[in-house]
Amino acid sequence: PYKVVGLEIHAQISSNSKLFSGSQVQFAAPPNSLVSFFDASLPGTLPVLNRRCVEAAVMTGLALNCSINKKSLFDRKHYFYADLPAGYQITQQRVPIAVNGSLSYSLCIDNKMSQMVTKTVRIKQIQLEQDSGKSLHDDTRSQTLVDLNRAGVGLMEVVMEPDMCCGEEAAAAVRELQLILQTLGSSQAVMSEGQLRVDANVSVHHPGEPYGVRTEVKNINSIRFLAKAVDYEIQRQIKELESGRTILNETRAFDSKLGCTVPMRDKEGKQDYRFMPEPNLPPLILYDAKSLPANMNHQQVVNIDWIHERLPDLPSVKRAKLVERYGILPEHSFTLLNEDGLSEFFEDVIKQTQMKPKKVIGWILKDLLSYLKKHSLTVKESPVSSFLLADLLNRLEEKEISSTAAKQVFAELWKGEGKTPLEIVKEKKLQLIQDQKDLEQICQTVMAIKAGNRKVLNKLIGLVQRETQGRSNPVLVKQLLEKKLSE
Repeated sequence: PYKVVGLEIHAQISSNSKLFSGSQVQFAAPPNSLVSFFDASLPGTLPVLNRRCVEAAVMTGLALNCSINKKSLFDRKHYFYADLPAGYQITQQRVPIAVNGSLSYSLCIDNKMSQMVTKTVRIKQIQLEQDSGKSLHDDTRSQTLVDLNRAGVGLMEVVMEPDMCCGEEAAAAVRELQLILQTLGSSQAVMSEGQLRVDANVSVHHPGEPYGVRTEVKNINSIRFLAKAVDYEIQRQIKELESGRTILNETRAFDSKLGCTVPMRDKEGKQDYRFMPEPNLPPLILYDAKSLPANMNHQQVVNIDWIHERLPDLPSVKRAKLVERYGILPEHSFTLLNEDGLSEFFEDVIKQTQMKPKKVIGWILKDLLSYLKKHSLTVKESPVSSFLLADLLNRLEEKEISSTAAKQVFAELWKGEGKTPLEIVKEKKLQLIQDQKDLEQICQTVMAIKAGNRKVLNKLIGLVQRETQGRSNPVLVKQLLEKKLSE
């Protein structure tokens, strides 16, 4: 059967204040400490649109190849819930700020990093809307507490067309969107703080037939869970249909502990949100260089072209530049960008070392990154700075130490005791032995053990390496041993 996945993503706009009020935006502030009269929806309070939120939405729309609507409208969407004091949410139902975009993302085939495919998902629209408050359910006292700090915080809702077919695709698309938002600074997109929340619409149908009944999995708060939730839901629907049952049009939640989706509420009686134009907000008018009136103070308007000119390099462009500039593999450019701060670290090392970028990338990905992962540290928390790693790689390039010794030095540097690579090399006696007489003597000793057998050459080199604790140059040892073997 065909599997159809569409996503709706709510990204919290990175702004100091809320979408329509002057209240501060801050994660984990004391409950109800950041609530203005408007957020609590006291009678007579009016919304005032936050310019920063509009610019963030325009920037995001441009980065996702959308058409920006020069005139967009605000609407009221009514529903009754304790954390929505007004009884409605201000959103953009009829004419949103941006439409018809696209997002390209890449994923590996069969988990092989070397085989990547690029796919595109169409973006239906991006709309500005308010977040709701937060209900905290206290089971022991069977009561619900409401925290309105989040009420009225600005969100961008990014609606994707149903162009995906599995959890892996959905996860890759959201990861790319997250990187783009973070690059633009339009949202910090930290999922653990609820700054990026994903609703996934999933349906299955047989080839040649219309789309099946879809379910919606709400509020998924991690990329890993998104992949699991979508794949679980696809399999569940296929099993239901194969056993002759029907799929209900319902809202489900993903239970990360059980690894499955559970029903929340059905959608059969379509909820009537009674959309109406928001009477307290005029249409949102945006300008570009052509339409900007001559006498207009540009501080008072949002100029699309001005924002466009200031867009930073997007992740896809950054990756292409890394590949072109340093001759690294495309899949390595993905890893460099996926880890926050890793590409900057890599470029810093390159600037300070003579080693070829292709060799440096090995050290960054195999050594640095695996150490970081093992100790659950971010790049910024690495005990080995780019300066220290560059210093170590220079000693390796200058043939002062062998690569085996370099790995030992790296392990010592990781302890963060403030020693330089040179101090560690001296302390642990890891320098390559430069003196040919010394090496000849050691080769002579080793030869005595294994007289005359040509097949044992590699074994012998290994023994010399062990005898010298990795301080011998294997090429030189091989020449000396061959000479000795032929005597």
